[in-house]
Amino acid sequence: MVDLTKLTTETRNKNTMDLDKMSSIEIATAMNMEDEKVITAVRDALPQISEVIDICTEKLKGGGRIIYMGAGTSGRLGLLDAVECPPTFGVPSDLVVGLIAGGSSAFIKAVEGAEDSKTLGVEDLKALNVTSKDVVIGIAASGRTPYVIHGLKYAREVGCKTAVVVCNKDSEMAKYSDVAIELVVGPEVLTGSTRLKAGTSQKMALNMISTGSMVGIGKSYQNLMVDVMQTNEKLVSRAENIIIEATGANRETAKKALKESKGKVKTAIIMILLNCNSDEAEIRLEKAEGHVRYALENIN
Repeated sequence: MVDLTKLTTETRNKNTMDLDKMSSIEIATAMNMEDEKVITAVRDALPQISEVIDICTEKLKGGGRIIYMGAGTSGRLGLLDAVECPPTFGVPSDLVVGLIAGGSSAFIKAVEGAEDSKTLGVEDLKALNVTSKDVVIGIAASGRTPYVIHGLKYAREVGCKTAVVVCNKDSEMAKYSDVAIELVVGPEVLTGSTRLKAGTSQKMALNMISTGSMVGIGKSYQNLMVDVMQTNEKLVSRAENIIIEATGANRETAKKALKESKGKVKTAIIMILLNCNSDEAEIRLEKAEGHVRYALENIN
């Protein structure tokens, strides 16, 4: 029998003992008040989050990947963060990977017993041919999910850097990580329902990790998404708007540069600001390792 009594995420919230008697506005108010604790918990973990961002940036620069792994809500949050990276940052779909216990179908429907497996996590990582170039980030509110623990053990065996995003102090998963992000949000409004505060805090941390590391490898100029994929009319318009914001050019000039750069927003920005052709802009970008700002500053 698994003992959950010592986990903060499994204890009862004294502020919601009469949840079943509350009106709709009382429930919403109680949840809103509890959610305020999420901000504090994430703020307290900023040093660890920034450390993970630095690790991920280094691994991405070295040709590695970010691999999230979790079960249930935690696994879904990892998948969600991973699948948003290609359209936002223009990266390959296999650069940030989300693994969920039970496979991708478990995103829609839970696969019973998958999170308790001591082998599935290892098998999933082996299927990705994980190497020391990669970083593996385990996600679990409880911090005790076997699927993740054994995956982390294997990742360390092959030389990966590892991190965990958990919602309990001194968790079992933390023992197998280089950095433990501990988001202690306290008992849930609905006892044990970690899709609530715990899930919200985890999503916030993952947003910071992916965004911070992508900025670190040059996927933004100022606060603009300069590698955004243009897969529909809205995103083509967004690309043009980004060029206009970055350069002050009119739309006609932005469209022309975007066409000449074959849809590459970064290249178009440099072309306009340095009054150069696409080939020269590409050379400057390559020397700057993809960072628009560095390409513009080092103009000699």
